[in-house]
Order: sequence, then C-alpha cells, then structure tokens
Amino acid sequence: MISPPNTTAQQTDTQSTSSGPPLKTPSLVLFGIAYMAPAVVLATFGVISVASNGSSASSYLLATTAMLLTALSYATLSRRFQLSGSAYSYVRRVLGPNTGFLAGWVLILDYLFLPMVIWLIGASFLSAQFPGVPMWVWIVIQAIVVSAVNVFGIKLADRLNTILLTFVTLVLIVFVALSLQQWANENTSVSVLSPFWNSDSSILAITAGAAIASYSFLGFDAITTLTGEAANPKHSIPRAIVITTLTMGAVFTIVSFAAELVASTTIITDQDSAAFDIGSRVGGNFLASAIVAALVVGGFASAIAAQAGSSRLLLAMGRDGVLLRNFFGYVHPVRKTPVLNIALTGLVGLTATQMTLTSSTSFINFGAFTAFTVVNVCAIVLAWRSEGSGQRRWGKIFVASVASIVTLFLLFNLDGNALLFGSSWLVIGTIYLAVLTRGFRKEPPELALDEASS
Repeated sequence: MISPPNTTAQQTDTQSTSSGPPLKTPSLVLFGIAYMAPAVVLATFGVISVASNGSSASSYLLATTAMLLTALSYATLSRRFQLSGSAYSYVRRVLGPNTGFLAGWVLILDYLFLPMVIWLIGASFLSAQFPGVPMWVWIVIQAIVVSAVNVFGIKLADRLNTILLTFVTLVLIVFVALSLQQWANENTSVSVLSPFWNSDSSILAITAGAAIASYSFLGFDAITTLTGEAANPKHSIPRAIVITTLTMGAVFTIVSFAAELVASTTIITDQDSAAFDIGSRVGGNFLASAIVAALVVGGFASAIAAQAGSSRLLLAMGRDGVLLRNFFGYVHPVRKTPVLNIALTGLVGLTATQMTLTSSTSFINFGAFTAFTVVNVCAIVLAWRSEGSGQRRWGKIFVASVASIVTLFLLFNLDGNALLFGSSWLVIGTIYLAVLTRGFRKEPPELALDEASS
C-alpha cells in the first residue's frame, strides 16, 4: 500500500492496518479478483462486441494472452524485488529513478480515471433500469457517496469482498446458463463459433476489441500492493498474479461467448448497456435487475478502493515534494484522511458526465499499457543481467519481449483521442521532471512505498 514518509503518525494514515495473519495465495487471488470486479465483463460487453464485429470472445482471448505474458513479467519482478510499489518501484530499481518517475506519472492516469469509469459504468446500467433519471444524476450521486465514505475512512470494499464475489459469481453463472439455453432453444443459424470468428470478423477488429477488453484485467498488478501483508511474498505474490489473470481470462471469455451467441438476435438499445438488454431477454426483469445490482454494488466497492488508492498516491507525492505539498500533502486533522485529494479525484470523476465508456476506458488503458510495456522491458533487462543458465535466460527474454510487443501493439490500437491525451500527459510529466531535477542534473524525489523485508 502507498504510504507517506517519515513519522509514525504519517505512516499510520496510509499504510495497511491489517492485524490478522499473513495472507496466503488463495486470499491474494480473491483480493485480485475482487479488485478487478468480475461483473465488468457485463458492463463492457457491448462496446467490445461492436469494436470486434461480434468476435468479443476472441478479443478476450487475445487480451488474456497479452495480460498473461505481462503477468509473468510482474511475477518475475515481484519475485526479485519484494516491493509493494508495483510498476513504479520495479522500473525505478531496474531502469533508474527518472524512468521510474515517468512510470509513476503515467500510472496517475489509471488512478485518477478509474473511479470515473466505474461511476460511468454504474450510471449506464442505472439509467437503463430507471430511464426517467438522467445519467449525470447517477454519476454525481456515486461520486458524492464514494467520496464521503473515503473521507470517513470506512474500508467497505474489504468487508464486502467475499459477499460481493459470491453474489457476482451467481449472477454470472445464471447469465451464462440462460444465454446458452436461449441460443439452444432458438435453433438459429448463429454458429457456436461465431463469438470467436464470423463473416464480419477481422484481425484488426479483434485487436481493437482486445485493446478495450484489456481494461477488464486492470488490477492483477494491484496484488503487489499486499507484499508487506503476504505470507512468503517471494512465492505467493507471483503465483497469485498468474492464477488471478488466468481465472479472470476464463471468466471473461466464457461470459462474452454466451452473450455473443444471443446478441445478434437481441434488440440492443445502447451498446454501453447491451448486457442489460440481453439479460432482460433471457432472464426477464429479475436477471436484468440482478445485473444492475452486481455492477452497481460491486462497482461501488471497487470505486472506494480505487479512489482511496489515487488519493493516497497523490498524498505520497505531495509529502515527498513531487507535487504541491500544501495541497496534495494535506491530511484532515480529525479524520486523518487526504480530504483534498479525495475531493480532487471526485471532481475528476464528474467529467464522466461528458464522456463515453469507450473513451474513458481508453485513457486508463494508455496508462496501463505504457506501464505494462516498461515493466516487460524491466523483465528483459533483469534477465539479460542474470547469471542463470543460457536456455532459461533466453526463454525469459523471449517471453518478456513478446509481451512488450503485444502491449505496445495494443497501446497503439487505442483511439486517437486516448493516444493524444496520454502522450500529452507524458510530455507534461517529462517537462515537470526536467524542472524538478533541474535539467535532469539530480535525482527526483522517491515516493515512500511500503517494502516487504527481503
């Protein structure tokens, strides 16, 4: 977890306060799955189906492959460095402080925009359920409630993880079963292989869908934030990263496969809430309501965690002097929470009222794919420097190289607005770094991040 430097009081504000036994691999996997929010596949299905020309299952398979290769790089680095700073810490150790700073800077995109995307997803489905209420009202309500929870410091997401996962799993199982039953009963000409390849499919379309689908995997790297609380982190963290990625890849592919089989014969009113229309058709109002509940409640818990993480990242950067200390480094004297940062992330989230799900997820994917690519490069460099056997060494270099190529390919297949916005953000970060280091003549301040004992 992200924590500010120096005093014990400061550390208490942002460190994990878990007093229970060390987390073992199953607990770490459950954390990763909960953070990734399995129901997100229902939220993004319509967008991915349109982008992939009805081949969303293939898009998820490609995204799973890409994320699994990158997950192996994270596993390698987490085994070598038992640090909870994820990409920032790994890149800083392997490629140097300046590159590490820029990796952290790019990740700010994820932290700032993730709550916005979660609120946009929830609002899309709530609007479908309650068409008389404007979407912007739901976005504002979510932003206010989640921000209030974080100001009071309630760890609602942690408390509800098991309940939410059970509920969401049941909803997904019912959705898949009823969709398959609907397809079988209709006896249509829709081929069982059409979700993977059909007459409208193309490699470019599937790749474009995979670029969006990869958003669903964001969070597997968050497992590294529990390094300090994990039992035997050198082994449990890497295992949990790989298991979580494989598990979620299978879930996303199966759900999108079942949805795609009946999507072509379903009237879709809005691609952002396509799963709602499919659920209404195959399971009536009850399943449609269950889908909305799974997305909203699960998204609520995820948004709490995402906003808490973003506000504490900004707090750490403020206290280290990377950002304006008086604003970003401020902690409320009573609540002991970074209220100004929480308010800022809440305001950023309100921009969802002017954005679509496609564009907002693309912004997040720019930061994620850039960070993933640099982590893959770190894995290549680390393997090159190693003194292991030649065959094993070159095998690691090959896997990380392929992962780098795939994540770069996905990065450049994002829409033009995301590339322009992300590149501009990176340029701003580079200029800011130049000023901060007086023309790169000194090292940038290092963010204080909890480290597990090596």
